[in-house]
Amino acid sequence: MSAESAAGLIQVKVDDVSQLFNTLDPAPFRERDLDKDAEEFIVGWARELPQRQPIHIDIHVRDVPSQKLTPSQTREALNSYFAYREGGISKDLKALFRVGRQSLVIGLSVLAICIVLSHAAKSLFGDGDLGSYMDEGLIIMGWVANWKPIEIFLYDWWPLAQRRRLYRRLSEAQVQVRGRQ
Repeated sequence: MSAESAAGLIQVKVDDVSQLFNTLDPAPFRERDLDKDAEEFIVGWARELPQRQPIHIDIHVRDVPSQKLTPSQTREALNSYFAYREGGISKDLKALFRVGRQSLVIGLSVLAICIVLSHAAKSLFGDGDLGSYMDEGLIIMGWVANWKPIEIFLYDWWPLAQRRRLYRRLSEAQVQVRGRQ
């Protein structure tokens, strides 16, 4: 297998098109999973391509006429697989945001409770060392309770969104099956 990233072209060389797909998957060919190594190869090279450049996948097969799959079925199966993966990542992203919202509600509730307790501790213990310790400790605890939602909404979703865009590009890739000597 080789790839030419400068031209937006991913070249895959196989003896038989079926090598691209998971042989243990009993689904019809159009819905079959890609072989793990084939997926890693294609996705790895696609990551190296410029993000705005369309992707072209050329599959070089030793003997096209004897293949069980037509080139159009192979194209449809690859595009369908990457569209399926994009959908899965979209679901993961929605689940992450749902966890983020739940964490935010919990975090803000804990912060509110900590602020109330901090004022109570300051009233109870005064402005001395113990009062200051309790006040600051409770405020810090309240903000730490918001660490996870802040992390989710600021950072955790970016890699999923990037992977979803990559799979979308791969699902729209032009796939060509060619014979080779």
